[in-house]
Amino acid sequence: MRTLLELCTRPAGSLRRAWWALPLRLIVGCGFMQHGYAKLARGPEVFAGILHALHMPLAPLLAWATILTELLGGLAVMVGAFVPLASVPMTIVLLVATLTVHLPNGFSSIKLLAVTPAGAHFGQPGYETDLLYFCCLAALVLGGSGPFALDSILLRRRAARGGGARI
Repeated sequence: MRTLLELCTRPAGSLRRAWWALPLRLIVGCGFMQHGYAKLARGPEVFAGILHALHMPLAPLLAWATILTELLGGLAVMVGAFVPLASVPMTIVLLVATLTVHLPNGFSSIKLLAVTPAGAHFGQPGYETDLLYFCCLAALVLGGSGPFALDSILLRRRAARGGGARI
């Protein structure tokens, strides 16, 4: 029987050392962590109020679940640990944000409304960035976490100790 670690970290074919995964991990991980930190810094109760205004059930619980998913999931992706597992709740958070907030604003993530002496003024973002996050997570799940991923380091150490995969 395969271990959870092996199932969560097994890359597809020859993509084991695919360097493309490293920048994807860093930007997706940092992006999610930034969004989680922003919600935490403003106060989880403020985010719960937003969820309540969107008619989401159990808004305080969902607020904390979202914040923790963004912080811990972002960290997991950034360091390359259990990416397929972490991607599930992260995808759910993205899907809810896309359907409840971004979809009504159209596709474009950048809507320049005006440029004044005070600077540029932008409208509400669409779902473009959400799609990019979806695609990056899918690429990491299907293609593996790439080099310098914590899960590959753990697998190499386990294999070196003679605890290789048992099927």
